[in-house]
Amino acid sequence: MTDVYVLHENNEWLAPLQAALSRESVPFKEWHLNEGSFTFDSAPPEGVFYNRMSASAHTRGHLHAPDYTASVLTWLEAHGRRVVNGARVLALELSKVKQYAALQACGVRTPRTVVAVGKDALRKAARDFGAPLILKPNRGGKGAGVQLFNTIGAVEAFLDSDAYETGPDGIMLIQDYIKSPNASIFRNEFVGGKHLYTVRVDTSQGFELCPADVCQIDDLACPVGEETGEELGESPTPRFEIVKDFDHPNLELYERFLRENGIEVAGIEMIFDKDGIAWTYDVNTNTNYNPDAEENAGYNNTAHSGMGALSQFLGEELAKLEIRTAAE
Repeated sequence: MTDVYVLHENNEWLAPLQAALSRESVPFKEWHLNEGSFTFDSAPPEGVFYNRMSASAHTRGHLHAPDYTASVLTWLEAHGRRVVNGARVLALELSKVKQYAALQACGVRTPRTVVAVGKDALRKAARDFGAPLILKPNRGGKGAGVQLFNTIGAVEAFLDSDAYETGPDGIMLIQDYIKSPNASIFRNEFVGGKHLYTVRVDTSQGFELCPADVCQIDDLACPVGEETGEELGESPTPRFEIVKDFDHPNLELYERFLRENGIEVAGIEMIFDKDGIAWTYDVNTNTNYNPDAEENAGYNNTAHSGMGALSQFLGEELAKLEIRTAAE
């Protein structure tokens, strides 16, 4: 009997997938990659290896986990193992610059972006770019470190403060601020390279948009303004809400992007400006799903849910592997 091996660095994020795999009776083992060792000259075990390494690993004290995972994936692929979201995908997860290059190659519109290393270079680039602007790490994850500045003076004050820090690779991005008319973005989920569903995310509380239940301080967002919906006698707006029958030309472009880059599981985020133009700004290959949004849509614990579809996909890939192995 072979297994699905889940490569990761966050036990909390793993729990929903574990539950879904158990419901589907898919045999699996976890491989926590914050620490460890492997013998490069030996053969890995047979199985399906699913990479869930995150760009935000450093925010949990797991600074070296992504680079160690890259070595593990190289080893697995050198031995011809079935890897879901392999080494090429991890490289894209860890660099927004690489994401934008790959997206643009498939005809996807991304925001104007300047890449800078070093505080002085960043300061000059911001002055040349002009405000308002978004400042973000090249390697961040779950929206960490993404900030909006309405004036260059505010950027310079930030750069001179103790709050300034870069991501692990030291690269910072200056980007156009795309203002949504209704303070929302759209996250498009894909499993097996195919569109599963799209979720609308309320961004009025900020840019840390991890949909996993463990990321949420409060699952309800306040509308823009001083009064909450409850104070106005209205129902609070869910921060994550699945949009039924969502359709947009970008979905076809995204599936092409996934195919050409070997990405099988991902969430791709886009925002509409005041003219209705869609801008794509982030690809999350270690994707999580919001259980409340799925429950409200009637998807919870079904094949339409993120973890349900993912566990079925991994189970099907494992079954294909076993058939091929038996035929050899």
